[in-house]
Amino acid sequence: MTTAEPAYRRSAADVARELGVDERRGLSWDEARARLAREGPNTLPAARGRGPVVRFLLQFNSPLIYVLLVSAGVTALLGEHVDAVVILGVVVVNAVVGFVQESRAEKALTALAALTETTATAVRDGARVTLPAAGLVRGDLVELEAGGKVPADLRLLRTDELAVDESALTGESVPAAKDPAALPEAALADRAGMAYSGTLVTRGRGAGIVVATGARTELGDIHRLVHDTGAVQTPLTRKIARFGALVTVAVLALAVLTFAVGTLRGRGAAEMLTAAVALAVGAIPEGLPAVVTITLALGVARMVGRGAIVRRLPAVETLGGTTVICTDKTGTLTRNQMTVTAVTAGGRDYTLTGTGYAPSGTLERDGEPVDLDGHPALRETLLAGAACNDAELVQDGDSWQVAGDPTEGALLTSAAKAGLGAAPPRVAALPFTSERRFMATLHEDGTVYAKGPVERILELCDDAPADVTARAEEFGRQALRVLAFAKAHTGAGHLDDLPPLTFLGLQAMLDPPRPQAARAVRTCHDAGIQVKMITGDHAATARAIGARVGLGDGAAMTGAELAAADPGRVAATTVFARVSPEQKLRLVQALQDAGHVVAMTGDGVNDAPALKQADIGVAMGRTGTDAAKESADMVLTDDDFASIERAVEEGRGVFDNLVKFIVWALPSNIGLGLVLVAAILAGTALPVLPLQVLWLNMTAVLVLGLPFAVEPKDEHIMRRPPRDPALPLLTRAMTLRVLLVSAILLAGAFGLQHWERAHGASTGEAQTIVVNVFALTLMTYLFNCLSLDRPLLWRGVRRNPWVAVSAVALAGIQAVYTYVPAMNDLFDSAPLDGPAWLRVAAVALVSYVLVELLKRVQRPR
Repeated sequence: MTTAEPAYRRSAADVARELGVDERRGLSWDEARARLAREGPNTLPAARGRGPVVRFLLQFNSPLIYVLLVSAGVTALLGEHVDAVVILGVVVVNAVVGFVQESRAEKALTALAALTETTATAVRDGARVTLPAAGLVRGDLVELEAGGKVPADLRLLRTDELAVDESALTGESVPAAKDPAALPEAALADRAGMAYSGTLVTRGRGAGIVVATGARTELGDIHRLVHDTGAVQTPLTRKIARFGALVTVAVLALAVLTFAVGTLRGRGAAEMLTAAVALAVGAIPEGLPAVVTITLALGVARMVGRGAIVRRLPAVETLGGTTVICTDKTGTLTRNQMTVTAVTAGGRDYTLTGTGYAPSGTLERDGEPVDLDGHPALRETLLAGAACNDAELVQDGDSWQVAGDPTEGALLTSAAKAGLGAAPPRVAALPFTSERRFMATLHEDGTVYAKGPVERILELCDDAPADVTARAEEFGRQALRVLAFAKAHTGAGHLDDLPPLTFLGLQAMLDPPRPQAARAVRTCHDAGIQVKMITGDHAATARAIGARVGLGDGAAMTGAELAAADPGRVAATTVFARVSPEQKLRLVQALQDAGHVVAMTGDGVNDAPALKQADIGVAMGRTGTDAAKESADMVLTDDDFASIERAVEEGRGVFDNLVKFIVWALPSNIGLGLVLVAAILAGTALPVLPLQVLWLNMTAVLVLGLPFAVEPKDEHIMRRPPRDPALPLLTRAMTLRVLLVSAILLAGAFGLQHWERAHGASTGEAQTIVVNVFALTLMTYLFNCLSLDRPLLWRGVRRNPWVAVSAVALAGIQAVYTYVPAMNDLFDSAPLDGPAWLRVAAVALVSYVLVELLKRVQRPR
């Protein structure tokens, strides 16, 4: 359109004239084709995915990997081709593991998405035609019917009981009734004269003029927000990246220093290049990417069993560090299924148990089951809801769905729970319209049933209890949607002259919380995690649902209030209502700017930008839109908010295990670097060769490191607060422990090498001693690290049998390395005698005792 005024504020006739379209005949085919060529198809820009080659190459995008690749090149230039191949093999294995996991997640998500082509019914040259929605253009006249999807943004021309489910776009849980009248300034969810692309028609029919297609629709605006929102690094990837950069700088500096000092002292350049490569390979934790990937992949596998598909590995750990969970309401905390929970009839109040559309539940009064035979007013109220109704309940296996308006589906379910059969056959009906504001049906036995808002039905009744209005207002304060019911008898076979009605009663309904939502919210609070509900629904409804799931009973902040609100008030608020996608996105960004790690859950198109911006986006797999799933890091296949709590627990366990592994593995790398630097400075022969260093890193580190991937979670893991996102990967206490073991390795390995050489040992024997000092000390240090704050030793072995398996496996591997002739030839190793093994074991035992003493000193009182 050429005018800047929104279409909903202008009359439909004015919009039709602006777009040059006949309100009855639509566009001509020639004009439609010309506009399609000029404006392009009614599709959103396709997201550019990364192909398999790019995804594989991105696995090498790490400073640590760059140093290893350079080391492999230098080694090859020095003629050590075996060493170069082994280094490259390590790098490729790490890349393959990451690539395979990412590919599996993408395939699982693709299988989850339902790929269907949307069609539309349009009027071209006065004839109704069905065509792909992609072929619609501005000015097209489109017809809507119940069950169909709105194919573009429409300015409605005419409506007949038209109601549209806009929850995926606005978060509004109740279908929006449509009316073609122009409106003043209104929020997206209140624009009754518009129907928006991607929403679903739940009732009635209508027709409208296309005013926006493709990227110019409201759905397109959200798509643009998603596209403009950059990918956010997770806390783990940020910490690993900083750690990797620090290690890379330190390794390069040490390697350059080693080469410079050695050459200045007159040692050959080739020998110093070998020493520099050995130092680089030794100081870089080659096993770290593999163990991190395996640990995260095992966490992913466990999450699949708990109903979640993880698209990106670090997402598992990120949930463990979450400090705020921003959750959508409709379909996430609630079931997105209207349910009658209370009935008032004959001056008495009744309750209905059960949720959703399944006709399973009981009708009770004061906690006791109700027999309809003694409650005629109740029977008639429930029967009126089932009779004055155009919906249908459909059973699909164990699941029940509604075909038609969700509110009418809830009325059918309440009647079925009470055991009522079908109403007498209908002979006539007065549909609900915005002017009439009620619906009435005439049945074969002459009974007329009517339903509608309380005030409208009371206008049609010649008698009604005095407290009906007060009772309806009480239901309203509980955010229940209330409908009133009445009846009459007539001998006429039509409804042209509606007789005076007799008031029957009220039915009150809501979209109920999921059964486990309140417990999951409470568990998150116990774990120190804030939960904030952000929804496009009305404030009263949001506030009531928030109170039901444990988010307090304070006032809900609206999106309009959010922009001008004080940051302190925003931080203290737990329920946000009538929030647009842009406001939701800004709220997530504000929480991140305040230092929070934010998890965002949602299922609608309107959630997609915030899902992408959040540190961890979690979409619903069953009811979630494709836009939400594609923007999320994790997809819950069971659509249960309680799965978030389980994911947080899993993520905390993953992070604990990664920290244990890093604290355990780093002394090996630091110790190897220190031993090599000490040898250069002392002017002695290299204590280990590059290939021997690789042997250590890819056998001892991997074999002993794998038990950390399956280490059980601490039983109190959900009773402690989230870790501070600002804290480094390793605390000061952990760093001190790493340095202690590194010093022990330096003293033990360097000292024993000199001892062996002084007592006539060969170079191969001395180097074999050094390799085994590292291997056995790492073995005993493994037992230190099963718990970072208390001794576990045998208890640790009992709860994780893989610890013992790894220790035995390493002993066997080192025996092969030391005594098998082929290994001696390949790695320049040599057999050791009994006394040499005793000296190696003594170093490992001293290390274990000193670390346990340090743990005791560091343990909080």
